[in-house]
Amino acid sequence: MAPTVIRTFMHRGGIGNHDLSSLRIVASTGEAWTEDAWRWTFDHVCQGRLPIINYSGGTEIGGGILTGTVIHPMKPCGFAGPIPGMGVDICDADGQSQPAGTVGELVLRRASIGLTRSLWRDDERYLNSYWREIPGVWRHGDWAVRDEDCFWFVLGRSDDTLKIAGKRTGPSEIEALLTATGLVIEATAIGVKDAIKGEAVGCVVVMAPDRPLDEAARATLTNAVTTGLGYPYKPAFVVAVPDLPRTRNMKVMRRLVKAVYGGESLGDTSSLANPEVLDALRSAFAGAPSGLGGAQPR
Repeated sequence: MAPTVIRTFMHRGGIGNHDLSSLRIVASTGEAWTEDAWRWTFDHVCQGRLPIINYSGGTEIGGGILTGTVIHPMKPCGFAGPIPGMGVDICDADGQSQPAGTVGELVLRRASIGLTRSLWRDDERYLNSYWREIPGVWRHGDWAVRDEDCFWFVLGRSDDTLKIAGKRTGPSEIEALLTATGLVIEATAIGVKDAIKGEAVGCVVVMAPDRPLDEAARATLTNAVTTGLGYPYKPAFVVAVPDLPRTRNMKVMRRLVKAVYGGESLGDTSSLANPEVLDALRSAFAGAPSGLGGAQPR
């Protein structure tokens, strides 16, 4: 069960009168949780008693990296630990292991049994994508952190990271603040060029039913971000669309949102499940501020 699906249930009246008495385990993968969605799932789907098995992996490794289990405690949005034999670690850009409480790249320090050896007829792309970014380790491309209780948390894609006034922030931190207002079903945050800060925050949201993005709603969403992260994170714009571009397994494609905003090439869109949303994004961005030191939206 993907968190995106849960957020849709949350804002559309729940899961109805379905009989869930035979349910024993809820499994989740595909994207990072937000705490409000995790707790809603535990309360309304799991009835406060069933485990949520959080699982993260990738096609490239033929399986998982981190997981929960039915015999370990749970924490909202967390994983009990690495899957045995995977050689998992969290490191900085130089490959140095990071202590508890410090965010870093999720990596494998040895090749797992299911790890792919290359990409089809493109060894160089494989090496550049996974092995050369951080010397000596396989880079998954996610930010992760361990807490003092040895729970692991995946915070989103590292290549989606925003650098606002010199501070690196995962878009999921901003998106969680937006969805916590109850005004939106889903949100995505992108970095846009800013002449002063280097990069500013741009927010694209899917509003909850009967919740228009009027000036009051825009002010509430803007205030949620600045209250949670500070004034440098004040969004340069907040725009609404009917849906976000996503893959067939419901992952949001932030890179397409950013590419549409900047008028850049969209690259490979073969995995896009809802191509019509690209026109909706172009229309939404047509009214967004363009005087940010970056490209003219189109």
